[in-house]
Amino acid sequence: MSKMKAALLLKSAEPIAASPQSRILDVARELFCRDGIHATGIDRILAAAGASKMTLYARYGSKDALLRAVLTEEGTDWRQRFFARLDAAGADPLAQLRAIVPALGDWFSGGKFYGCAFMNAVSEHRKDEVWLREMAAAHHREILARLATIATMAGSAEPAVLARQLLLLIDGTIAALMVSGDPTVLDIARRNLDAILNSTEHQSRSA
Repeated sequence: MSKMKAALLLKSAEPIAASPQSRILDVARELFCRDGIHATGIDRILAAAGASKMTLYARYGSKDALLRAVLTEEGTDWRQRFFARLDAAGADPLAQLRAIVPALGDWFSGGKFYGCAFMNAVSEHRKDEVWLREMAAAHHREILARLATIATMAGSAEPAVLARQLLLLIDGTIAALMVSGDPTVLDIARRNLDAILNSTEHQSRSA
């Protein structure tokens, strides 16, 4: 192999540096979720990202637009990770639903548990911030649709109702963990989940 080819191969193997826009988004996502939106100023984000105000405003336009991008990415990533954890429980839909609390437990113990980004954002803003509520509602609709599909496969007589019960359990568990930091919240959540799913399993067998 020639020295030129070897040099090209080494260069192609080097990791590609993230763009300033990507760095801004990644830093904003971490700081908004960890420290809060209002507690995180634009200058702090830019300093941590090593980017300029010109780059931020050319790409995102405003802090609200940056927040919108953060929530979009955070929601997509969270749903992918959460439902991948449910899928890993196996082909049995009830087993997938029983994996809900363990999935939340993995997140809680994973070192980067900051609560629900959407609930946090809504709580930090005026209650008439319609766009934030719409984003949170869209996130919920995505979760409900997937839960309802699994519930249907599990033989639930009312999959939409079951999906809403499960989403309330998910949101309540996240909020309780965020406020208390107490892992025993997961034990109570697991009992509640078992009660809900035992009823569903009984209904499917009686049908």
